[in-house]
Amino acid sequence: MSLTVRQTITALFAASALLSASLSAHEVMSQKHADAAVKYRQSLFQLVKSNMAPLGGMAKGALPYDESVMMTNAVRLEQLADMMADYLHPDTRNFDVETGAKDSLWENMDKVEEKVAALKTAAVNLQRVTEAKDTDNYRSAIGNVGAACKSCHDDFKKD
Repeated sequence: MSLTVRQTITALFAASALLSASLSAHEVMSQKHADAAVKYRQSLFQLVKSNMAPLGGMAKGALPYDESVMMTNAVRLEQLADMMADYLHPDTRNFDVETGAKDSLWENMDKVEEKVAALKTAAVNLQRVTEAKDTDNYRSAIGNVGAACKSCHDDFKKD
């Protein structure tokens, strides 16, 4: 399958735009884009929540220790953290959208990036603890993941 010159130029332009993205937020340009950005952002956080819930249950002793679930969910949380900044950058403040995000999120993208990195680090650490079968420290490793989530909520999520 061969690409036309126009398709190739369009693809190169799109790739260039992605590569040139900075740590700053970018304002969305239409209500449709704002609605989609909020929908995707909220979907991402629902996935985070669904992966954190069983981990929290294990940390509290409400669910039995399950190495397989811990590893699977820690890997997923790392992957979700890798996607998070992409879904947080679209600034939807100038549109009528239902969002739990505070305005300060888009004013402090450097801090947001730091918090996302802390989540990823905590998820990777949980993977290490799980691989080592370190049953003495898995609760604290899960707690570090939860603390990374809470830190971002405290600064950037409406009550």
